[in-house]
Amino acid sequence: MTRRLVAFLPLSLLLFLAGCGNPVNTPIDPQNSVWDKYFVGPLSHTLDWFADKLWGQYGLSILVVTLIIRLLILPLTLKQYRSSKRMQDIQPELKKLKDKYKDDAKKQQEETMKLFQKHGVNPLAGCLPLIVQMPVLIALYNSIMRNGEIKGHSFLWLQLGTPDHLYILPLLAAITTYLQQKMMSSQMNSQMQSLMFIFPVLIFVMSMNFASALPLYWVYSNLFTVVQSYFIYGVPQKNKGGQSK
Repeated sequence: MTRRLVAFLPLSLLLFLAGCGNPVNTPIDPQNSVWDKYFVGPLSHTLDWFADKLWGQYGLSILVVTLIIRLLILPLTLKQYRSSKRMQDIQPELKKLKDKYKDDAKKQQEETMKLFQKHGVNPLAGCLPLIVQMPVLIALYNSIMRNGEIKGHSFLWLQLGTPDHLYILPLLAAITTYLQQKMMSSQMNSQMQSLMFIFPVLIFVMSMNFASALPLYWVYSNLFTVVQSYFIYGVPQKNKGGQSK
């Protein structure tokens, strides 16, 4: 159930952002909006501040903000990893419980929760980094589309306030999404591994329609995840059965 939820959350975020596909032209109003006051406004000011320190380059400012966001949620990611590792360790015991109480779903659930508590496993730990990132991504999209400086700023070949019509950035976003999932494939079951091909396609399609600054954030974030996963999980290897381990 938890793995399905982990898979569903990114898709929910993508669908939510898809509804924000049209530019948000309303100005940021911290006085009359709690969302603007505590999320969009501070994030927009942060992007402005770093851009001012980085030669006016909002592309670099987004990179710095990305690193800050990912470092802030790193403790949650490490907690997720430890919980996932413990979950793998107790799989044999979980299988025994399922076999023993296969005709009593309520008892099976009770014993499973006792087993989780005994080993300090939190089945929802894998959702925490995703849940934390969702409002940040939504606020980032708003801060980009409602910040006139960013909308009119260029970075490399990109116009950050408009989609990349060369499709280079959407392709990079899709490739890095696939790579970061590949690096984490050792933590996925076969059902989740099938999503490795779905999410990159979704990211590519949506990146074609979003302001380039948001896919640029995804590329930065994905590259961070690839490096992070290398140090946490190592390089995925395949055994004789063809499964990552």
